Amino acid sequence: MVELPALDPSEAPRARRWDALILGSGLSALVAAARIGASGQRVLVVEEGARATRPPALREPFFLTGLRDEGVLDACLKTLSVPLIDRRRIAAERLAFQIAADPVRMDVGQAAVTAEELVAWGLAKPDEAQTLVRELLESSKVERSILLESPVVRVGRRVAGGRAPQIGHHRRGLPGIVGSLEDPLPGLLGSQIRALSNLGLGAPPPEAQARLLGGPLAGGAGFADEPPWLYDLLRKRVTASYGDFRTLTGEFELVSVSGQPGVRVRKTGEIWLGRTLVLAAAPSALRDQYAADPAAPAGPGRPVPSILTRGGQRAFRAAFLFSVPTAVLPEGMSARLILPEQDADQPTTAITAFPSQTHSQRIDLVARAVVADRDPERLGRLRQGIASRLRALMPFCRDSLVAQGVELPHWDGDDGWLEDPLPGLGWPTEIDLRLSARPSIYHLDRAAVAALGFEGDLLLGWRGGDAIAAELA
Repeated sequence: MVELPALDPSEAPRARRWDALILGSGLSALVAAARIGASGQRVLVVEEGARATRPPALREPFFLTGLRDEGVLDACLKTLSVPLIDRRRIAAERLAFQIAADPVRMDVGQAAVTAEELVAWGLAKPDEAQTLVRELLESSKVERSILLESPVVRVGRRVAGGRAPQIGHHRRGLPGIVGSLEDPLPGLLGSQIRALSNLGLGAPPPEAQARLLGGPLAGGAGFADEPPWLYDLLRKRVTASYGDFRTLTGEFELVSVSGQPGVRVRKTGEIWLGRTLVLAAAPSALRDQYAADPAAPAGPGRPVPSILTRGGQRAFRAAFLFSVPTAVLPEGMSARLILPEQDADQPTTAITAFPSQTHSQRIDLVARAVVADRDPERLGRLRQGIASRLRALMPFCRDSLVAQGVELPHWDGDDGWLEDPLPGLGWPTEIDLRLSARPSIYHLDRAAVAALGFEGDLLLGWRGGDAIAAELA
């Protein structure tokens, strides 16, 4: 295996150069690019064509947490200097989401709302519901303070034993009452954790579960009808710092020229280089790209860089787009739904409703669910099953529910392949960003913060971008 193939120095005059080249355009990548650009460094974000052309709704996270309780989202937007007029577009909401499991239709949101729902659906007695909500809130606040105070990442600073230090606190983890809950409540809470986590097959540690369960008790957040929504707001911050974007629609390979790492676009001869290369996509998905090119199969003629052989087990998060007339939505239906797992073909599914950008009287529904692989037959069964579940939730939709065909990105995006951290790594330990000093390569390892879900993505980009900017300076 090789680190990066070195091109002949004669290629150097043809290359375009930046200070930092970021491969991937997910939330972590955009936040990092904005932070690096704000430090005065020139940044290029390289995105996959299928990601750049997706409908706006398919680029947005399922749930925005950490706004109302002065959490990570609120702090990150202020740090990125997102204009107040844009921050005000994100409205705080009492309801975070609903969990829809026959016959339960439980609202999860502000503490009083959730406690009342637990009692109303017979899931807990009044005292137990109050205690559960109160202790989850307290645990979540501890995690929030640690998230905002922690460096989260490090750059090659070795510690005794070669492992990153774990961030500790005597009140961390899930409250004891969670372990004594009676069915079906543990299953409902488990579906919430699955929907909010970005892990592939693994389970989040107790510290992350406390935040995933407690964060929504501060309510949710939503945008006005029209974009720009969060993804495009972050893109605006990158361009405001004079960052550039380039789109890859074909095959490419990672290379170095005169010691600088970058990307060579096959069949075009273009070469994009940076003083440093930042991998912000799943290494296993990038590794698949090498094997996917029939003209240059992985092997002796086109070896896969060793930096892409890292990573543990993975699973695939599929995303589907449906459309329905606005009139058929039930009045009490939330803009965000969690449908608990039914069987292996119908895992826990997260649904988000967005106003359609092409039809004024329709709503776009984005459905996400994690499966073991990207098998087309499995994905077909999953889409059909989700459509059936949506029709059951909206009894008057009949044949008006329409599945929209969309192209899924292969390596770039917050959906797609979800990786798990290697044993002993991942939150709550610090993440070592550096992959290579010569050439300079860093990895925004989403797997390491995947247990934290959306807030992990923001923190990884924020802290990682600042650390890389400091190294470049």
